[in-house]
Amino acid sequence: MKGFFQLISPGELLSLLDRFDPLETGTVALDEGLGRVLATDISAPGPLPPFSRSTMDGYAVRARDTFGCSESEPALLNVTGEIAMGSPGRDIVLQPGQTARIWTGGELPEGGDAVVMVEYSHQLDDRTVEIFRPVAPGENVIRTGEDFGSGEAVLTRGHRLRPQDLGVLAGLGITEIPVFRQPRVAIISTGDELVPPDQEPGPGRIRDINSTTLASLVRETGAIPTCHGIIKDDLETMQAACDRALAESDMVLLSGGSSVGRRDFTLQVLEGIEGGELLAHGVAIRPGKPTILARAGNRAVFGLPGHVASAMVVFYLFVRPLIRRFSGSGTDSGLVRIRAVTGQPIPSAIGREEYVRVSLSRTAEGDPVATPVYGRSGLLRPLVRADGLLVIGRDVEGLDAGSAAPVLLLP
Repeated sequence: MKGFFQLISPGELLSLLDRFDPLETGTVALDEGLGRVLATDISAPGPLPPFSRSTMDGYAVRARDTFGCSESEPALLNVTGEIAMGSPGRDIVLQPGQTARIWTGGELPEGGDAVVMVEYSHQLDDRTVEIFRPVAPGENVIRTGEDFGSGEAVLTRGHRLRPQDLGVLAGLGITEIPVFRQPRVAIISTGDELVPPDQEPGPGRIRDINSTTLASLVRETGAIPTCHGIIKDDLETMQAACDRALAESDMVLLSGGSSVGRRDFTLQVLEGIEGGELLAHGVAIRPGKPTILARAGNRAVFGLPGHVASAMVVFYLFVRPLIRRFSGSGTDSGLVRIRAVTGQPIPSAIGREEYVRVSLSRTAEGDPVATPVYGRSGLLRPLVRADGLLVIGRDVEGLDAGSAAPVLLLP
């Protein structure tokens, strides 16, 4: 078994992701668009809203007919009709001195340019109303195209669709959406010591938590996970499982067996992939140093550390960006980065970029404070208590209490 292929920086590994191309595109129905990534820019096919409408119950008027009115000297206007929501207000044409009763959402009549709230009016009879307060043109009105004009850019290529985006598309009448295909990610856990979560582990055995964790991370990033079960520490079995997974997936995550040791076969498996190319074996980070990346065409294989905490760090730093690249979102993690001050000293060694799990609180002034969530390798409690990953540069030998540092917020 070989040692590390070459220890590279996190930035160098991220640059290797540029060798992969976004996946092909297609269309999905509007009700299937949530979380999908747009494959093209979307422009408004027509104005939104398609007509000027009232935002209040009241009277549609020509604003100039209300200028100078007051409670002591109201403007007297002739009521020519009533416009309910959903009725064609354009069928009514306001002449000087005329108004129309209108309800919220109703289409403004021809010639009308403002709405007087009903609170500032008094109807004397079926044909006459008093107006006590003047309005300016456009007051209490949403104009045609005020949201989006015809041909105006609405959403851009690479945007991940949210509920509000789908609402806008519905308002524009766009029911078929061009999107990138969702990446298919196969997950394989390796190790003789592992048993499925629904089994009682015997002596020396532990439940497989990596498959569940990684599948959830994949799904959270917008891809489709498939779990291929637990593979024992046998080279031929692992090779066959990896080849099968790669044949039906865009990415394979091999969890465990990426370090240097007698029974760690991940590197040999990746080197045995037909048409494969080993891109990286070893990254100058902690945790996650033994990370492996290989490719076969436009398909990727990651060898992840066996400890779930380390595997999660590697996922956020490298796997998530590649999933996003496949999805058309660009090569970044999509994680929010803030700056926080350390609540206590944090030791670190020069030579590797360190990612420390931290919980976040705030000072009396509202500034974020990062406190390390420590735990021995393999413990699970720190995972559920962490809010983010504090980043310590490879040239920094520890942080004093009160030092400012970047923190990647966990989703």
